[in-house]
Amino acid sequence: MCDRRNVRRVDPASHPAPAVPESALADTVLARLTAAYAPAADPVRAEAAAAYMKHIAPFLGIPTPRRRALSRTVTAGLGRPDERDCTAIALRCWRLPEREYQYFAVDYLRRHVASCSSGFLSVLHHLVTTVPWWDTVDALAAHVAGPLVTADPALARSMDRWIDDDLWAARTALLHQLRYKEATDADRLFGYCLRRADHPDFFIRKAIGWALREYAKTDPTAVRDFVEGARTRLSPLSVREALKNL
Repeated sequence: MCDRRNVRRVDPASHPAPAVPESALADTVLARLTAAYAPAADPVRAEAAAAYMKHIAPFLGIPTPRRRALSRTVTAGLGRPDERDCTAIALRCWRLPEREYQYFAVDYLRRHVASCSSGFLSVLHHLVTTVPWWDTVDALAAHVAGPLVTADPALARSMDRWIDDDLWAARTALLHQLRYKEATDADRLFGYCLRRADHPDFFIRKAIGWALREYAKTDPTAVRDFVEGARTRLSPLSVREALKNL
C-alpha cells in the first residue's frame, strides 16, 4: 500500500486555496460543530483512529454513529444552504486539524450538493488534494464530483484534466462515475483506466479495478471484454479487482 508520506501533493502555486466567503450560516454551523464535537473526544480512540489512517491527521476519536448523531444536532433547525454557505463550511472544516470535522463537511456536501453549481468544482479540487486520503476523497468523488458532472456534463472535460493531475484528483476522476450505472460514459471510463494503467501507486490501481468492478454490475460483458483486451497493460491488482464478481 501507498505510504502517505510518499504521496505527491498538488503544487499550491498551480492551485491556490480558494478564499473562504462570508457566511452567517457557516458561522452558526462551525460554532455548533466545535461545541458538539470537542466534548465527545476520546483520546484512546483518537490515537487508534489516527494510526489506522496512517496519521494523515489527528482525530478526536468519535465513533461514526455518535459523530453523525452529533451532526444532526448541529444542523437541526437550520435552513438549506446555498453554494456560498457550502463553500464556507467545507473550507472552514478543512482548516480544523481533527479529521472528524472534515468528515462532517463531506457528509454536509453529500446532502447539499444540489445547492452547488459548476463553479464549486474548484473548491472540490482543493478538498480532494488537501489533507488527502481515501476516507474523504472517495466519498467526495462519488457523491459530490459525480452529481456535479451529472448536473453539468461540460464538467466531464474537467475530469479529463483531473485524470492527469495530482494522484487524488486522478482517483476522483476515476471514481466520479461510480454511481452512474446505465448513465456511465463507458468510453471515458475505459479511456481513463488505460491512461493511468501504468501508474505505480496502489490507490490508482485499486481505483481502476473498483470503477470497473462497479460498472460490471451494469454491463459485465463490456467490462470483461475491456479487461481481456487490456490485460497486458493493467496491473494485476486492477484486473483482480475488476473481475472479482464476474
